[in-house]
Amino acid sequence: MKGIILAGGLGTRLRPITHTGPKQLVPVANKPVIQYAIEDLRDAGITDIGVVLGNLGRDDIQSFLGDGTELGVDITYIVQGNPLGLAHAVGCTEEFVGEDDFVVYLGDNILNDGISDLVQSFETGDYAAGIALQEVDTPEQFGIAEIDPDGNVTKLVEKPDDPASDLALVGIYVFSPAIFEAIRTIEPSWRGELEITDAIQELLDDGFAIDSHVIQGWWKDTGKPEDILEANRLVLDGRPGSLDGTVDSDADVRGHVDLHETATIEGGAVVRGPVSIAADTVVEGGTYVGPYTAVGPNTRLSTVHLENSVIVGESEISSDGKIVDSLVGKGATVTSASGLLPEGRRLVIGEQSNLKL
Repeated sequence: MKGIILAGGLGTRLRPITHTGPKQLVPVANKPVIQYAIEDLRDAGITDIGVVLGNLGRDDIQSFLGDGTELGVDITYIVQGNPLGLAHAVGCTEEFVGEDDFVVYLGDNILNDGISDLVQSFETGDYAAGIALQEVDTPEQFGIAEIDPDGNVTKLVEKPDDPASDLALVGIYVFSPAIFEAIRTIEPSWRGELEITDAIQELLDDGFAIDSHVIQGWWKDTGKPEDILEANRLVLDGRPGSLDGTVDSDADVRGHVDLHETATIEGGAVVRGPVSIAADTVVEGGTYVGPYTAVGPNTRLSTVHLENSVIVGESEISSDGKIVDSLVGKGATVTSASGLLPEGRRLVIGEQSNLKL
């Protein structure tokens, strides 16, 4: 069985972070999102992986993943070009897949329990496809599946106005090569995209059996800043922590803290886990780093109160106020205003940002 990771989206919901890099490389607990997908495939025994790239961010993704050797897999790159829908992206992989069954994993998804159960469920029967599902509170925002008592899929609908089920497709699929003919048959949806739900429905209409697997652990689509922060909390909650770096004797460090061997927590600093602090980062005295914070590499924190936030890295933060529930892009500088200034906030905000003050 082969693996496919879809990494060709534009990441518009994560702007301005994604103006300078692909969403699949945004870190969660100091690990790029796409790496979680690679590791899930590898842990399910799938090491021959195709990564589908778009026009934006392809060089960054290739630079990070390389040929896959460091992650224990073999990676082939497939260029989709303009993103014309998930089914279009899957269709671009036909030559790579050949006659093999394959897993499709959206590159901005994170699962708590991996994909081994989904793969094993597919392999136990004669299925043309298998889909991962989870119960959701807002089914009208997702592709929805209706299933019979035996777990077989009977109908799929993309973002229905009146959902007949609360079981959403979470973005991980298993396919036989039959999916390619189904993709060639469908037409673009009202969104102008080739929908993978329409292709799977085509398989159903042609009499193929579709397996389903309901995920019990948590799942996150990291498409928006608040999703990144939530995924960061969920991942950090499951980590025991390891203080491999330097902690001065009069620093106050408690809870589960992952401290890289080249990172430093100086005297007078307070760190409350769960927290992840990456390579070559310095937490100076007078700084408070609160729970559910991930601080990326080559960052310096000085006299700042920081919690429930993701700092991508290569940043300097020395504000004397509180920074909470924030996603700070790579290379940012955050300082306090000084001098006689009128009351108010001084802001530099990227295009299509979502700001709450």
